[in-house]
Amino acid sequence: MSKTLIIAEKPSVAQDIVRALTPVAGKFDKQDDYFENDQYVVSSAVGHLVEIAAPEAFDVKRGKWSFAHLPVIPPHFDLNPIDKNKTRLNALCKLIRRKDVTALINACDAGREGELIFRLIVQYAQPARGKLDKPIQRLWLQSMTPAAIREGFEKLRSDAQMLPLADAARCRSEADWLVGINGTRAMTAFNSRDGGFFLTTVGRVQTPTLSVVVEREEKIRKHIARDYWELRANFDAEAGQYEGKWFDPAWKKNDDPDRRADRLWTQAEAEAIAKAVLGKPATVTEESKPTTSSCGALYDLTTLQREANSRFGFSAKTTLGLAQALYEKHKVLTYPRTDSRFLPEDYLAVAKDTAKMLSQEDLPGPLAALSGHAATALKEGYIKPTKKVFDNTKVSDHFAIIPTLQAPKSLTEPEAKLYELVVKRFLGVFFPPAEFLVTTRISTIEKHQFQTNGKVLVKPGWLAVYGKDADEDESGSLVPVKPNELVRTESVDVKGLQTKPPARYTEATLLSAMEGAGKLIDDDELREAMAEKGLGTPATRAATIEGLIAEKYMLREGRELIPTAKAFQLMTLLRGLEVEDLTKPELTGDWEYQLAQMEKGKLKREQFMAEIATMTERMVAKAKGYDRDTIPGDYATLKTPCPKCGGVVKENYRRFTCQGKDAAGEGCGFSITKIPAGRSFELHEVEAFLANKRIGPLEGFRSKAGWPFTAEMALVYDEEIANWKLEFDFGDDAKDGEGDGEPVDFSAQTSLGACPKCKGHVYEHGSNYVCEHSVGAHVTCDFKTGKIILQQPIEPAQASKLLGEGKTDLLENFVSNKTRRKFKAFLVYDKKEGKVVFEFEPRASKFPPKAGAKTGAKAAAKTTK
Repeated sequence: MSKTLIIAEKPSVAQDIVRALTPVAGKFDKQDDYFENDQYVVSSAVGHLVEIAAPEAFDVKRGKWSFAHLPVIPPHFDLNPIDKNKTRLNALCKLIRRKDVTALINACDAGREGELIFRLIVQYAQPARGKLDKPIQRLWLQSMTPAAIREGFEKLRSDAQMLPLADAARCRSEADWLVGINGTRAMTAFNSRDGGFFLTTVGRVQTPTLSVVVEREEKIRKHIARDYWELRANFDAEAGQYEGKWFDPAWKKNDDPDRRADRLWTQAEAEAIAKAVLGKPATVTEESKPTTSSCGALYDLTTLQREANSRFGFSAKTTLGLAQALYEKHKVLTYPRTDSRFLPEDYLAVAKDTAKMLSQEDLPGPLAALSGHAATALKEGYIKPTKKVFDNTKVSDHFAIIPTLQAPKSLTEPEAKLYELVVKRFLGVFFPPAEFLVTTRISTIEKHQFQTNGKVLVKPGWLAVYGKDADEDESGSLVPVKPNELVRTESVDVKGLQTKPPARYTEATLLSAMEGAGKLIDDDELREAMAEKGLGTPATRAATIEGLIAEKYMLREGRELIPTAKAFQLMTLLRGLEVEDLTKPELTGDWEYQLAQMEKGKLKREQFMAEIATMTERMVAKAKGYDRDTIPGDYATLKTPCPKCGGVVKENYRRFTCQGKDAAGEGCGFSITKIPAGRSFELHEVEAFLANKRIGPLEGFRSKAGWPFTAEMALVYDEEIANWKLEFDFGDDAKDGEGDGEPVDFSAQTSLGACPKCKGHVYEHGSNYVCEHSVGAHVTCDFKTGKIILQQPIEPAQASKLLGEGKTDLLENFVSNKTRRKFKAFLVYDKKEGKVVFEFEPRASKFPPKAGAKTGAKAAAKTTK
């Protein structure tokens, strides 16, 4: 009997399809990775199973990243399995090739990416010779209720209908590959011309994102603080005192962003006003009006990441990981990688059932308070059809993130925080608006006016879900003033302030900027094409930010994201080469416009790819033909003088060079590279380096083969060239343990403590703290530990504490090599292992253990490298 193979994008969707089809198609038998009955075989991918790649003949390995091998524009793309998903891919290929499977149904997510996932799997499963000749149909679902799934099977789309979408999906994937691969290799080749390997990655999404951060930092650096003054007066009324702030009622907004209605720009004017009003009576006018505030829409992934970063400091990557665990492992949230904030219109019953589960379940910890709000929503009939929540036109591949019908159990503290955030938004969106009484009071003394604002919560509405109560909210109430009462200006405070630069991006604000990048585009058609897309997708934005951090384009400091010297250098290069397309969201806008035309059948795939090839060739040609020494840019002048002649040292694209000349008009000749061993100097680092002639140890250097290493750098005077030159200083680490090195003199140092292995003295040496018996001519011990471990500097005081007490204080700035995330740990000496290892703080559970449950805590430890 012939059967139809249904391929979903995720296992959970395959299970939903099986449940929906069972009443009409009969019971399914569960196999290892698929379901089967007399009519259907149902299986799934787990997202992308294959990736496109250049054919072997066109592939260029890292060692050959030179202009001679660029551009790489293969005539077609091969497919490579993604290693971690090989088992699933092989299982699907086996099902596709089964002789009794005579037709295929694409049940992957309803969108461009879902179409691509299915098409690439089928392409990979093609026989080595010939073509897979099995008809294909498309299941297009925007709702996952059983009724919606069954209705989707009654309205399957033909393969011909889906070919334009398939073409657009392939074009987006291949164009990203061509621009990313050729751009990265061209810029890397450009920056590595002097030798070494300076990896310089670019991409359609990551580079415009980085550009946004760099432009903000440029504004911060160029900001010149301006003095201004504010006036605040205290007024005496019969019922008590209140404060008012001076403002100019005639002020109008202009092109100067620093100007405000409440700012005065000379101290004399501010003090004159203060003198004129002090002790004088003021007339009072007051206007009160009711206002309302509604709960925000349901969460999509970007909004959830943004709020979790603002509230809890979670990175976008952390939030995605937690949401994914709540979806896959705990099954308490719906699919998180969504860009929709709405539910399908047939989900009203599901929403009510979800609220019913929340009202009846004995939710753990702080979630318990939400049960009452869920019960209220059901009792008062708040959950009803509304376009604010239920709108098919606003649901694309997936709908908004909401709780499932599964009650939460055994959540970690971060998981519970994120789940609580989603539950509150799910309930709050159905509650009525919050009602406020907003009062604006103007106190006038002659021609001078002072404003006082009050806001009182009258009915909490949806804010009740967030713990707000009208009876408790008195923060915005004002001291009452009787009609026609004159109040006395009791005191006036003149406060001198300075304008501030714009704030640096956090992950929350950068996610907003990526999501709203289309607003930055001037062209109406391109802006419209990008209106709902932004830079990247909700599923990829976290990875983009993490990738920029991993490539050392940005640093996390607290919640701020700070671009590095490498980021500024890339922007200077792209602007100088006149390939600024890569730095602007217009590129994505242009692609989205053309891909949308392709989906409508108005643009051919071949035409789009020809334009991408032309763009790629132009980008490589620009990089090939430009002289590095003449790249224009906004370069710095160093404050530290030249170590040779005391002249001024200036930056250019590649180097820091002295501008000084001798009596004969000859140049001083002092110059050092900006990117020693593939690591860009930060300005504060090069200033310290020139001043102290030494810096480090620093991490992030790369060998010619591309391997990372840590080292100190020294400025050494070379008699032969009569000038200073930069050298790496590895101490005597390379000789450690060999027993034939030069004797090391530690007489000028104070011992940090006793060696835990041989009781000898421990001193600073190169990039390590070492036992005196582990270096030099006669090595009898091998104890040493780094002065920098995973980017965390280990101060001598902490090294002494480690040696004396066996444990350092809690150190907070270790950075994982694998995840690039900061973590906290103690350093301890493990006698059994004979090594310094990490010890982590025990985590306190957010929820108390249930009666009879086993408890216990075990400190995690990991060997430091």
